[in-house]
Amino acid sequence: MTERLSPSGIPIPAVVRPDTVNLDYARDLGDPGQFPFTRGVQPTMYRGRLWTMRQYAGFGTAKATNERFRLLLDAGQTGLSVAFDLPTQMGIDSGTPRAMGEVGRVGVAIDTVEDMHVLLDGIPLDKVSTSMTINATASTLLAMYIVVAEERGIRRDQLSGTVQNDILKEYIARGTYIYPPAPSLALTAEMFRFCAAEVPQWNPISISGYHIREAGATAVQEVAFTFADALAYVQQAVEAGLAVDSFAPRLSFFFAAHNDLFEEVAKFRAARRLWARLMRDRFGANDASCRLRFHTQTGGVTLQAQQPHNNIVRVTIQALAATLGGTQSLHTNGYDEALALPTAEAATLALRTQQIVGYESGVAQTVDPLAGSWYVEQLTNSIEELAVALLERVHELGGAAEAIRAGFFQEEIGRSAYEYQLRVEAGETVVVGVNKYGDGQEPPIIPAPDFSALERDQVARLAAVRAVRDNGAVQQALARIAEAAPQYLPDHVGTRAELMPRIIDAVRVRASVGEIADTLETAWGRYQPSAH
Repeated sequence: MTERLSPSGIPIPAVVRPDTVNLDYARDLGDPGQFPFTRGVQPTMYRGRLWTMRQYAGFGTAKATNERFRLLLDAGQTGLSVAFDLPTQMGIDSGTPRAMGEVGRVGVAIDTVEDMHVLLDGIPLDKVSTSMTINATASTLLAMYIVVAEERGIRRDQLSGTVQNDILKEYIARGTYIYPPAPSLALTAEMFRFCAAEVPQWNPISISGYHIREAGATAVQEVAFTFADALAYVQQAVEAGLAVDSFAPRLSFFFAAHNDLFEEVAKFRAARRLWARLMRDRFGANDASCRLRFHTQTGGVTLQAQQPHNNIVRVTIQALAATLGGTQSLHTNGYDEALALPTAEAATLALRTQQIVGYESGVAQTVDPLAGSWYVEQLTNSIEELAVALLERVHELGGAAEAIRAGFFQEEIGRSAYEYQLRVEAGETVVVGVNKYGDGQEPPIIPAPDFSALERDQVARLAAVRAVRDNGAVQQALARIAEAAPQYLPDHVGTRAELMPRIIDAVRVRASVGEIADTLETAWGRYQPSAH
């Protein structure tokens, strides 16, 4: 019989028997809500409350995105998730030449806090949690969220949500970095400090395996490389003088869910167990700091332009994997996202998919319902073991930052992506409607917005804000950022000035994302990746 392998290359026996699974219940599983949290981070999981249904949206302008948020909230969504355009992610104002042709294309354009006011118009910020997929400029976007709340009379301690703020994976997989790793990591530690002190219900980071998986990583690489980055963040914060248990309970994670139902369920279970063990063994963290809390998004890279309605089935399987694996929140992709930004119909159907899984499938009736499956437990053990081996390789290279510099992550992910593509082209991995059961029809065309008009309107909005703000106050606020920024360079000795309050002050007087980013870049420089 030909050997079968999981997508991560794990051998799959035709039949799994109890004597082939090495499992100690107390050591390896434990009850839900107890170390090592393999079975879930809460004792009752979804019997107590369903996962947060947090659909991702960002449509060119703040006004259009606000309309989509309202539609989804009216349809039963329980949390917001914001996609930003590339200029916002890269700290480039809409009115600059470098932003031309990209304004509003892959998310919402935010230049000043006035745009953030429009984006969040009518949203009860003290009742709805918001996730923002933003990294290099995360400090500025969080500052804008805080200022919007402040100007509505909402206290910081009433806000809940997450900024992605995971800069290391940008060097590995996405590329929306600005500054070199050292000051970027120092800024991350400053955000840990600030959120613990000022915004206690806010997650100051969402350490992301999702984008690593989207770049071509296997499930095992997704777990290992995400945790390599996470350990670097924790170490940076500890070295900055923060007690691990003062910030680690608010760390959050972000994973992908792909099509192999059992490998994905096992991945989430293995990840919970491995993170608990890493935090206890390496940092002496308490149980609250050992809990792996994560958001999941169904796999964007698995969506196909051919026969796009097939994606509804793929997304449903992936949503089952995420919920059977114990996710805390979930985004389900629209079936048309391989073609364009999702239509309102597709976005609503994606949300309905979550609701049907939650209320009709039975997955919420009992905690960790696949526990004790010999196959799932064997996969869980294998994923943990293989992820530990990869983490050891990163450790031997000197940690995540050194592994990035050496190109280790990039080469490993590139190899996995290439090998997967070869299997698809050879027909060894079947993609229905693509390399098997195709119908020869061209993918449908979905009309796109007029991005040129959108860009002109956004540039005009920014100019209007600059025309009425106190430019002297803006320059003073930027000068205070410039004064503190050099203290975040690796050669600085002694304590650092608190940077987040200065960024908030600049946002309050209507400094733009680009102006704040340029000020920091002047002090820190721009990251230039080396060729490998």
